[in-house]
Amino acid sequence: MKEQLSKYKVTNRESFIKFLDLLFQDFKENPECWENKNLGDFLEAMSSYSADIQGYYDNTNQKVDANEASWQLFADILKGATMYE
Repeated sequence: MKEQLSKYKVTNRESFIKFLDLLFQDFKENPECWENKNLGDFLEAMSSYSADIQGYYDNTNQKVDANEASWQLFADILKGATMYE
């Protein structure tokens, strides 16, 4: 995943839309970097990562409560689903 995408901060709906555009561009340009290349695998990973994302925040010392919905949380789940097994 491109560094630009991995560090992109999502703060509102408009920046989430831009994030989705960047994510799709990354998929087209770097499919070999995506663990989950079809919709079924991606949705399964998205569900599993949603369940486990609090552990990611805790392990990376981010003070984020995954129970509090935010545009950034949605973006983090989508990023995680690209590589989560």
